[in-house]
Amino acid sequence: MTGYGHGKRDEEEEDIDEEDIDETKYMTQKDALLFAIEVNRSMLSTQPGKDSAIVASLKSVYQLMQQQIITSPKDMMGVLLFGTEKSKFQDDSNQNDLGALDFPHCYLLMDLNVPSAEDVKLLKAITMGEEGGNNILKPSIEKVSLSDMLFCANQIFTSRAQKFGSRRLFIITDNDNPNQQEKGIRAQAAVRAKDLYDLGIIFELFPISHSGHRFDRTKFYDDIVYRDPSEEIDNTMIPSKDLNSDDDGISFLSKLLSDISSKKVAKQAIFSGLPFEIGPGFQISINGYSILQRQSIAKSFWVYDGGEELKIAQTEGGMMTDDTAVPIDQADITRAYKFGGTQVYFSSKEEKKIRLFELPILRILGFKSKHLIPIWMSISKPIFIYPSEEKVVGSTRVFSALWKKLLASEKFGIAWYIPRVNASPSLVAVVPSKQLESSSGKQIVPAGLWLHVLPYCDDLREIPSLLPPITAPDVLIDETRNIIRQLQLPGGIYDPWKYPNPILQWHYRVLQAKALGEDIMDMRREDKTEPRYRQIEKRAGNFMRRWNKILEEQVIICQRNLYSDKVGNDLKRDAGDLLDGSLESQAKKKIKMKP
Repeated sequence: MTGYGHGKRDEEEEDIDEEDIDETKYMTQKDALLFAIEVNRSMLSTQPGKDSAIVASLKSVYQLMQQQIITSPKDMMGVLLFGTEKSKFQDDSNQNDLGALDFPHCYLLMDLNVPSAEDVKLLKAITMGEEGGNNILKPSIEKVSLSDMLFCANQIFTSRAQKFGSRRLFIITDNDNPNQQEKGIRAQAAVRAKDLYDLGIIFELFPISHSGHRFDRTKFYDDIVYRDPSEEIDNTMIPSKDLNSDDDGISFLSKLLSDISSKKVAKQAIFSGLPFEIGPGFQISINGYSILQRQSIAKSFWVYDGGEELKIAQTEGGMMTDDTAVPIDQADITRAYKFGGTQVYFSSKEEKKIRLFELPILRILGFKSKHLIPIWMSISKPIFIYPSEEKVVGSTRVFSALWKKLLASEKFGIAWYIPRVNASPSLVAVVPSKQLESSSGKQIVPAGLWLHVLPYCDDLREIPSLLPPITAPDVLIDETRNIIRQLQLPGGIYDPWKYPNPILQWHYRVLQAKALGEDIMDMRREDKTEPRYRQIEKRAGNFMRRWNKILEEQVIICQRNLYSDKVGNDLKRDAGDLLDGSLESQAKKKIKMKP
């Protein structure tokens, strides 16, 4: 919410903010994502009416790749199968000295690249049992070495996505103890995993449990799945969950896709390594994230069609002189401010010194009871903060202790907040939150602390004087309560993941159909926000009709009390105005009729 004039800034101030960091710079970093899926007998086992775990995994990757083409067209994705009878690496023209023998039982189904329509169609065909999928998804008799798979992933990232800001390896498996009796191979796998971690490649494990066997991370994967120190997690705040293949086929697929999607999104950081001063001389390090973003259609690009193929035009901007149209260098620009009819000039150093309050910091000033902060005091979107171990070791424990104390005492903190060097200081409320999950198990609100920017006195505006509203009688309120009870959502919780934006979804589906060469005429619009009229009528139809009848009776009673001196057509005409809400016009008419 950007009300009360707080979000608007003068154009001159916007020109000064040369060092302001746009949030989108943190959110548009290119992402390279490689799926490593193990092929074995348990992953291929099926039950009546359900897909195997490996087919469900490939379907999840297929659906994710469909979204990737539209939402993240510059990101890369790849699929690597390990444990297969066949072996395949990159194309012969790109292998150089690396061959399939170097990575036995590793089959590179899709090389790490920007997903194309052909890749999506190939993946769909394999999940449908076409394109020789049975021959590819055939497990090897020999045991696969996990170190070979990790080294293969290393070579793929090095050759395809060496300069990407985010590189991640998603491992999907149900084998919690590979190479259990071969200590040398296990040690070699740990070394390969450390090499990937040193290159900045992040591991994400998707363990799958079966009936009679629960995946145990401590047997092997806890030793190779290195965590980013900036994402260190307190287990008391966020519990971990495993996927269960014994669930219904559709629910297992949706859980896997939801889990993959939640970990696919790159960090949307507003700031990183910001000092968080809890007391004098007592600081920890935190990161800030923009969790809540308004979903909108991606920006368009100018396309040059004068060549042999379409190319995205590179746009450039700058300042130039009016008379000669010569570009002006940034060093030749001098800023001035009008004071008393004259212009006062400042150098860039003087300007920065004037605008510098202090270095970026979040400083606690005090604490208040939670009921003292009304909801309207948050004048911009909140920022989610989480501890970071990069600069201050032990930040996670201190942050967790503060979070627990604020929750237990039902208090919030008031803090002095400067996110960047040249940013204006703000007063923020540090509000704790518990983890809130939807009925499907998807996280809605994470556990942690939120920063809500508070308004200054100048940001508050006076509420215009209004006529006192007409109070509804108790009989109408009681009947309204019955309607609300019948129409309440399951669990009394609104799950936003169940109601996607219909306009955006249709826009994405049209783009996907064009990219994949599908017929748009066969597509059907789906709007989950449309009310279910039949169900509403079945559950609350009688209550709503009774409510309308009571409302008509109460309107007549209200008319008689307000306009007892009117009869006939005047009363009917005024009744229509009353139902339209024209209270002010009714008051004026009543005043005119008085002598």
